[in-house]
Amino acid sequence: MSQRTYNQLWAEAQLELSRLLAEELSDEPRHPEKDRVVFFQRLAMLYVRYIQIYRQLEEVYDQVVHPQKRRVIRGILEGVMGRVLELKNEMVEKEFSEYHYMDDVLHDLKLTPKELEIPVPRFFISERSVEQQGQKKMLTEIFKTVEVTESPEPLTTKDMSQEEAIKIIQLVERARQGRLRAKLNSESRRMNRMQRIKDPGAAAMELAAVSIQKVWKGYRERKKAKIAWEEEMIFLGMAMDPKRRVPGPAVIAARASEAVTRIKLEEYNADYQKSSVAVTNQLRDVEGHDMRKAMKDQIRQWFIECRSGFPERLLLFESISAWNESKSCIFNVFLFCLNFIFKSDAKGSFPDYPDEEGGGSALIFAEKNPIQMLEEIAAKEVEDAKKPKEKDGKKEKGKKDKKKEIEEEEEAGLKMLPSAFLSDLEVENKTFDDFWKTRNESRNFNQRHEVELIKEEKRKDIEAEIRVQVDEQMRQELAEWKLAVDKDKGGKTKGNAKKKKGSKSGKKKKKEKDLTADRTLESLCQELVEQGLLKQANNVRLQEYLGDYNYLGTTLRQNDIEPMPSLSDVRQVLSLYAILPLGSRAVHEKATLIKAILLAGPAGVGKKMLVHAICQETGANLFDLSPLNTAGKYPGKSGLAMMLHMVFKVARLLQPSVIWIEDTEKMFYKKVPKEEKELDPKRLKKDLPKFLKLIKGEDRVLIVGTTKDPISADIKSLCKMYSKILLIPRPDYGSRRILWRQLIRKQGGDVTRALDLSSLAKISDGYTPGHMVQVIKSIVTKRRILQQARRPLTAAEFVAPLAKIDPVFQEEEEALKNWYAKTPLGKKRIKAATGKEEGKPPVKSKSKMKK
Repeated sequence: MSQRTYNQLWAEAQLELSRLLAEELSDEPRHPEKDRVVFFQRLAMLYVRYIQIYRQLEEVYDQVVHPQKRRVIRGILEGVMGRVLELKNEMVEKEFSEYHYMDDVLHDLKLTPKELEIPVPRFFISERSVEQQGQKKMLTEIFKTVEVTESPEPLTTKDMSQEEAIKIIQLVERARQGRLRAKLNSESRRMNRMQRIKDPGAAAMELAAVSIQKVWKGYRERKKAKIAWEEEMIFLGMAMDPKRRVPGPAVIAARASEAVTRIKLEEYNADYQKSSVAVTNQLRDVEGHDMRKAMKDQIRQWFIECRSGFPERLLLFESISAWNESKSCIFNVFLFCLNFIFKSDAKGSFPDYPDEEGGGSALIFAEKNPIQMLEEIAAKEVEDAKKPKEKDGKKEKGKKDKKKEIEEEEEAGLKMLPSAFLSDLEVENKTFDDFWKTRNESRNFNQRHEVELIKEEKRKDIEAEIRVQVDEQMRQELAEWKLAVDKDKGGKTKGNAKKKKGSKSGKKKKKEKDLTADRTLESLCQELVEQGLLKQANNVRLQEYLGDYNYLGTTLRQNDIEPMPSLSDVRQVLSLYAILPLGSRAVHEKATLIKAILLAGPAGVGKKMLVHAICQETGANLFDLSPLNTAGKYPGKSGLAMMLHMVFKVARLLQPSVIWIEDTEKMFYKKVPKEEKELDPKRLKKDLPKFLKLIKGEDRVLIVGTTKDPISADIKSLCKMYSKILLIPRPDYGSRRILWRQLIRKQGGDVTRALDLSSLAKISDGYTPGHMVQVIKSIVTKRRILQQARRPLTAAEFVAPLAKIDPVFQEEEEALKNWYAKTPLGKKRIKAATGKEEGKPPVKSKSKMKK
């Protein structure tokens, strides 16, 4: 598509976003909703609408080439991602479930389940910083060197008993005799055939011709009937046209165009970066001196005004209207003077210079109109008047608080939680409406960057940069002025305000000791790779985790039956909890912090694949702290502390990072089995939660645990470690059908009419995707692929290998469901379902909040 089309798509997404913001940020606050179902429907509607905006913006951002537009779209896209995560967390809190079913919402909005999928933004990988690219190159080199230096396993001769040797000899000899016997039989059949052939008569010739015609006509009619049936199925939409299975010329051309656009995008971005540097240097050289001089003059004028004192306030307030009408440059001087009437000492002393943390001199010249200043003055006067009355009114205040608590309890209901992203979205949306929506770009057909916009943006940066330098000089100058005046008066110099503030500072927090301060990042990575704690993730994408949508979820819940989530639900929840926060720094810092996720499910459902998919989609590094992997490494208490310190330090430096703990139930065993006591699987149980607490919002580090037997672990300590627990079930019928089709094709097999996928999906109930892969690899071999033209694959071929594998029985799945019901979220869900928890949420009184 053309750039004009993507601009229109952006405008449509912005229009829908402005409607949503108008609903959420309306002047009239919504009344608390007492009905939990109605409130959840409102949340679900907002969630689905935000996902549609997210999908549009992600597509636009991938193809728009204008560098300055891309920066605006990126901000809006990350804001929408954050809002989607906030709504997801709210839905979890209100419905007490990690999985939600919104069939009715999709029906109302006329959407398909496919449009509810959350695509992984492509810029997570394509727009890595130069530093991250350098780190990736360093790691790949380390992996290569470790692979080369690893010595191959020595060939060991296995002792063989006499009976085993005799069996092997017999097996080989019988095979040789069988081949000779087959050869003799084929020769004898050929001799018999030659003896039967005699000179046929005319009747025999005619009979042969009739039989040949009969076979040929039957074959031709069957072929015609098959073609007619296939055409009918294609016409009815029950089969895909073979022409559409292969990408057509239009699709190929569109993909090529997208690839060319991405190359052009990189070229335009490089030009924009060069132009930004050139414009910055030019502004610094041309306008920097004037900016510095103007700032110094303004600050000196402020010093003088504060020192000399001011006229009476009433005379200044009466002249506001006259100054406002003139709107001359003197009005700006008046504004800053009025703004600091109350900041300066009215007795005629020099003011304290604002510190750098408070904003420096930028705080002095904050642009405020006279009305805002009057409001500030009035508010201060009201506060001053209230202060002496505070002690007398404590008893009255207590009575009022009780009344307010009673009113709050009466008006109790469900409210939307405050958002950290709506304000940013409002600002970005205003930027689009004010600037990009009506901008005429008829002369910018190639969508190159605009120099004037760069100047406006960089001028503010240069002004802030110069202001820091000017503040340092003016602080020194103010100190000299104060010293000179105090000497003239014969008094002592006043202490620095900063020292006074510093003396009041409380206790400093203990910093984490750096046990490897003298070592480089490369040496730490080298050691972790050699020890097998830092691994290379498999090349697996989240899209390859196949599964169908759960179409009966809403219906089952309406009948008070808790449905098991489908594999599609698992894929969607994991992309929200793990991939989006890890891929975007802005989203991770503001969104609800998720430090650890537990994936619980039977063996073969794809837990390990999901961990590797998270790493591949976000470009994260994979650390393995599984009990079996850490056994025997870094022994002792000091060794364990060093191992955890190194892993978490490197994970922070190479973020985003994923710390994987396979078979995490071994860390929390109720009772360690005898055969595993030597491995000491519980050695990380005490120290790992301490390091988990050190992960903050700016650290894109995620701990992912996988378990196939969570019942054997202590559920209290396990839930304390993992804030999110995701139950991964066996695949349902729809997911199994998709899995059989895609996995057979991936192995090289052809799915024809002879292969009854419906029956195969039905009889494979209870089998996991891992079992299916195992069976397909045993059947669809290279030799079988060559035979497909003559003998297509059938469902019966897969039945025998399936029968040899034990499935996941219903009892095992029920045991997992019962275990999940004991988790904190599972308990809340059961209470809500049984009606023990009322629709009204508990109201926290102000006195309790203070405590």
